[in-house]
Amino acid sequence: MTLHRHFKYTLMKQLLVTLLFMFPALVMAQKYTERMNDEIEAYKIGFLTQKLDLSADEAKIFWPIYNNWQKEQTALRKERMQKMINYRKIAEIEELSDTEIQNLIENSFSIKQRELNLERKYYYRLKSSLPIKIVGKFYRAQEAFKKEILVKYRFNNARPQPN
Repeated sequence: MTLHRHFKYTLMKQLLVTLLFMFPALVMAQKYTERMNDEIEAYKIGFLTQKLDLSADEAKIFWPIYNNWQKEQTALRKERMQKMINYRKIAEIEELSDTEIQNLIENSFSIKQRELNLERKYYYRLKSSLPIKIVGKFYRAQEAFKKEILVKYRFNNARPQPN
């Protein structure tokens, strides 16, 4: 075996071993993020349940609409995150053409508009299915939840640590 081949073979082995050790850490980080998202969503459902105080009939109407809304929001968030990741891969704005910069900004507007359209769509679904006071309580509860989560996880540095 030539020296070049031996070096290449050794380098490949080291790379493979490194990847094998990194893979569990990456999987654990992803599982931690998923677990945190699940915990926050469960907390949000409990929070909304308490704040809305829905009757059984109202709950039968509200929760399916809410769950569908969450599914669509999750899909949009994933798309937005992917575009943000692609954007962050770019080291310097000076490396982009004017057209590329314009496309990035317009893509951001597009996602924001789609999020607004989605919220409006589900607002009308809720409004046409439930009394407007319940819809108002829902929006108020969502804002209160956002504030509570910010305090709980960000400002107090009370983020749960992975097990």
